[in-house]
Amino acid sequence: MPISPKKGEKGKFKKKAKDQDAGNDFVPPPLPMPGDEFAMPTREIVKPDNQLHLSEADLNEEIAKMLTANNPTAPKNIARFNMKERTYKFEPMVDQTIVHYATDGWLLHKGSEEAKKQIDLEKMEQEASQRFNDPDKAHGDKNMDESEAPDDSKQLRNQFNFSERAAQTTNYPLRDRETYTEPPPTATVSGSCTQWEIYDEYIKDLERQKVEETLKSKGGKKQGAAATQQPAVVKTQEAVPPMQSPDMSKAVRIVDRMVNQNMFEEIAMDFKYWEDASDTYRPGEGTMLPLWRFTSEKARRRQVTSICWSPAYKDLFAVGYGSYEFLKQTSGLICIFSLKNPSHPEFTFSTDSGVMSLHFHPDYANLLAVGCYDGSVLVYDVHTGLDQPIYRATVQTGKHHDPVWQVFWQVDEAQKALQFVSISSDGNVNLWTMNKSELTHESLMKLKVVGPKGNTETTDEDGGQTMSIAGGCCMDFSKDPGQEHVYLVGTEEGAIHKCSKAYSSQYLSTYMAHHLAIYAVKWNYIHHRIFLSASADWSVKLWDCEQTSSPVMTFDLKDSVGDIAWAPYSATVFAATTDDGKVHVFDLNENKIVPICSQKIVKKAKLTKIVFNPKQPIVLIGDDKGTVTSMKLSPNLRKSSKPEKGQKFEDLEISKLDAVMEVARKSDVNH
Repeated sequence: MPISPKKGEKGKFKKKAKDQDAGNDFVPPPLPMPGDEFAMPTREIVKPDNQLHLSEADLNEEIAKMLTANNPTAPKNIARFNMKERTYKFEPMVDQTIVHYATDGWLLHKGSEEAKKQIDLEKMEQEASQRFNDPDKAHGDKNMDESEAPDDSKQLRNQFNFSERAAQTTNYPLRDRETYTEPPPTATVSGSCTQWEIYDEYIKDLERQKVEETLKSKGGKKQGAAATQQPAVVKTQEAVPPMQSPDMSKAVRIVDRMVNQNMFEEIAMDFKYWEDASDTYRPGEGTMLPLWRFTSEKARRRQVTSICWSPAYKDLFAVGYGSYEFLKQTSGLICIFSLKNPSHPEFTFSTDSGVMSLHFHPDYANLLAVGCYDGSVLVYDVHTGLDQPIYRATVQTGKHHDPVWQVFWQVDEAQKALQFVSISSDGNVNLWTMNKSELTHESLMKLKVVGPKGNTETTDEDGGQTMSIAGGCCMDFSKDPGQEHVYLVGTEEGAIHKCSKAYSSQYLSTYMAHHLAIYAVKWNYIHHRIFLSASADWSVKLWDCEQTSSPVMTFDLKDSVGDIAWAPYSATVFAATTDDGKVHVFDLNENKIVPICSQKIVKKAKLTKIVFNPKQPIVLIGDDKGTVTSMKLSPNLRKSSKPEKGQKFEDLEISKLDAVMEVARKSDVNH
């Protein structure tokens, strides 16, 4: 049916439209025609009073608008203070996020079991509350069981009516027990003391001390004589403090080592399992990993002057402390350290003068020869732990006049006596023999300065012949089984002399090696014809003992070289320390010019000594601050030959070094 306006409404609508049209140009909507019940709603255009009157071109102009995620109210000039640069800087990133509404909640589906349980629980609570809150229903229901009583388990307790559980326990009363004893007898003693009585007691005490020192000195000589008569007997019982059994002392040492190994567990794991995986990607280069640092309170303000591994225990080594400076001489110190306990030394021995050199006997590991700065030589029995040497060279027995820079034990098959050799700046190379009561010496060589023509005598102003004494700095005995009597001597003048124990008046050969003092000469462990020399003139030189004219190879390390050492596992690997705190490791089979590893060990100290462990891939490095640092070598630094069936390891290593030297000789000839 068509819809028509009611009576009276049509005229009212027109009147209203006329009034609005007179004020705001209102256009009334057209009336719906019959049959247009479902027509679209009409569009009404209302113009506000302040609307701009635009032209047709302005109306047709397209204005692009972009919707971005930037917050128009976010600040764009935030400045924050930068602590690193000490200035204010604008913040480039501004938070553009605005949260209009956020809530956390959990929704359950009405059909789920958990939702049904909650609905049932709510219904039960409502029924229970209605039942007990309605008094009529509560009085009318007389058959209500007591089990339907409301559950008040969820009600809160009265927090002001709280009693502590400890106050509810029974405290048992204390019970006193007393006994009666007779008091100890007492007596009153009185006396007087005068000055002369005090003086007499002091005199008696001084006499008693002198008698004890005399007995100790006689006991030490008897003990030294016994050790000389039976050198094969090694005393294994350690020095035990009073009121402590040997078993207790051993148990305490074991517990101490276990505690220290737990403290340094990470270092122990690195010592055993660390391998630098990057060596596989950089052939010809290697690294060293720092492990333990060995030091002692007594070793402060002293320099590490010597390091020597024990021939019997591969984890035990001795460190000598002294000073290379003439004006800073102090007493000496010897510390016996173990890799199993890096916190403190196992044994400590004190000397009157600074220690310059150490050497363990190769067969009797308890005997330690020591050379001091004042020229004296000592022999300690390490296993006894006594702070007194069993032998000492004095002025009466002919000690050196200058510092003893090196000592070496020698084996005398003919006399079966214990002997060692010492070299000093006074130009003497002495052979010391341990007799029953004292040390006796004989001169092996008196070092003389060699002139340009090879002569050892010079002419003075009066025409007489004079002989200049050369100061010995270092020495090393040959590792060749048939040439144990041959040794090398390095002097302060820069010359190296090849000597023999059979000739005490002349050199076998002389090498004009360096321009400054030679600090170390070392024979190769595998190739017995090759040796190294290190000097203060910043160079390390490789020599063939049959070629005296010039070295085979020369290495410039840009600083004074303190010490060198051949690796026991390869004939082409050696290491050197310099005064700038660096360790240089060379592998001549990999690189003949540049070291494959140059690593700085200490920042503000000079490196003085370096030694390789005979079994483990580690080195010990000493500095002039009294610290010994242990370093583990990466796989590229410890390469050695792998002989096949029917080959010898020594032959392969010798052929490697011979090939390197052959290439070096050809390059010198071409140049």
